[in-house]
Amino acid sequence: MTKVAMISGASRGIGRAIAEELGRQGVALSLAIRDPALAPGEGFAPAGMMSFAYQATDPASERAWVEATMARFGRIDILVNAAGILRNVSLADGTEEDLDEMLAVNLKAPFRLIQAALPHLRADGRGRVVNVASLSGKRVRNGNAGYQMSKFAMVALSHAVRQAAFADGVRSVALCPGYVATDMTAQAPVPREEMTRPEDLARLVALIVQLPNTASISELAVNCAYEAMF
Repeated sequence: MTKVAMISGASRGIGRAIAEELGRQGVALSLAIRDPALAPGEGFAPAGMMSFAYQATDPASERAWVEATMARFGRIDILVNAAGILRNVSLADGTEEDLDEMLAVNLKAPFRLIQAALPHLRADGRGRVVNVASLSGKRVRNGNAGYQMSKFAMVALSHAVRQAAFADGVRSVALCPGYVATDMTAQAPVPREEMTRPEDLARLVALIVQLPNTASISELAVNCAYEAMF
């Protein structure tokens, strides 16, 4: 039986690395790619692949993507919410428009996507949801309150999935990395070579989605530097 994974944010960064790893392990892929030019080429997913022009700010986009995936593959086993944006919104600076955009992409879109996909994830009793949150969803270390709010909420959403569908065999994990070497952290005060690599997070995700229902991980904190709590 070939499993099918839907992965948002699959054009780059963590989402792209997860797609590559799952594709290599024989999972069929339904990828959210805003720019068709960034879609992977032949051989990326030998078990099958489709791309969908997903817009996280369009409330109709999630259900349309789920329907397209079901039409192509007939099942959904894994959902990875990896799409996300970063804007600087502190208590002293930043705009409400930036805050609204972060909440729309980082929280409301994953919420709608889970709503649309959950009936299919319940189908065979082994559905898996991976929500790419952040250590910024576990503690506050800088002034970007808006981003932290969006990621704290993502962790809460991940636990809400567990509460709602655990009895149906759905397992949800909030992946909470620190600095990861992606475009989003290009201006971070940490050398790139000292950051976590996206492909290492992808290996962890590939392991988690293969674990049995009796070995469920609710949160996974992954750091590149020492912190007393993580």
